[in-house]
Amino acid sequence: MKTLVTGGGGFVGSALCRRLRDRGHDVTALGRRPNPGLAAEGIRIVIHDLSLPEAAVDLARLFTGVDCVFHTAAHVKMWGPREAFVRGNITATDNVIAACRAAGVAKLVFTSSPSVVATDHDLRGVDESVPYPSRYRALYPETKAAAERAVLAAHGGALRTIALRPHLIFGPGDTNLVPTILKRARAGRLVQVGDGTNLVDLTYIDDCVSAHVLAATALDERPTAGGRAFFISQGTPVPLWEWIGRILALHDAPPVRRRISASTAQLLATIAETAWKTFRLASDPPLTRFLAEEMSTDHYFDISAARRELGYIPTCTVWEATEKKVTAT
Repeated sequence: MKTLVTGGGGFVGSALCRRLRDRGHDVTALGRRPNPGLAAEGIRIVIHDLSLPEAAVDLARLFTGVDCVFHTAAHVKMWGPREAFVRGNITATDNVIAACRAAGVAKLVFTSSPSVVATDHDLRGVDESVPYPSRYRALYPETKAAAERAVLAAHGGALRTIALRPHLIFGPGDTNLVPTILKRARAGRLVQVGDGTNLVDLTYIDDCVSAHVLAATALDERPTAGGRAFFISQGTPVPLWEWIGRILALHDAPPVRRRISASTAQLLATIAETAWKTFRLASDPPLTRFLAEEMSTDHYFDISAARRELGYIPTCTVWEATEKKVTAT
């Protein structure tokens, strides 16, 4: 199978490129900058900005002959100008869909996020029937939800699509979750929000990649899987702050010693967001309302549909994956 992975230089994208190559597929990694590591491993690299208004025309040429596009590229930030999120998540996805149609690509697997259904309260074991909220507290989930809706609406006829919602991905090559935790802890800026009992799902990178490969297969073999979104995780939630504590201990980082209530965190986040907007500060605020919610609420999901429709089976627990101490430092 000839495949193309957008965001091929990212955490999920690069791991997916390697898995596809190991399975004997022809792989092209599309990204915004060179990737010497993947190139050295014999993976074809194409540099392209998906978010350009005219990108769809060039993408159609690049997608010609491709059987399956894995769209993992995204603008993943907690803060920033709306235009950056719109271009990186909505425009880029619209361009990918248009190019798939123009080039006759049969399958599109989209890397979404459970945050597309995030609200200001706990999400406990919900499945894919939970609706999108009427409003969002952050631009990332808002624009990812718009992109996911576009991908699912594109399903039908010559193009078959699936969206995956892996939650808090970690493991070898992690450039975001664990490195951010360690950086904050070592700088003395990691503060527990809430009472520390909130449960969350996490997803080990190897299983996240497996879900993508299974999704592509399902689009060929299970018509009922197409046009749908699927939650992906290790299947059993863990206490977030206990997991963070274990990560810190494994990497010899200082433990969390300070705690604030969820209500205090929301107040401080509101003040910070207001100040950053008022003074148009270029940096990221130390805390946002969305981040405060993520750190203090339950958010775990029912992965029964992925097990049933995709054949997805997690290979390890969160704790087993964590103990491997393979996360980036």
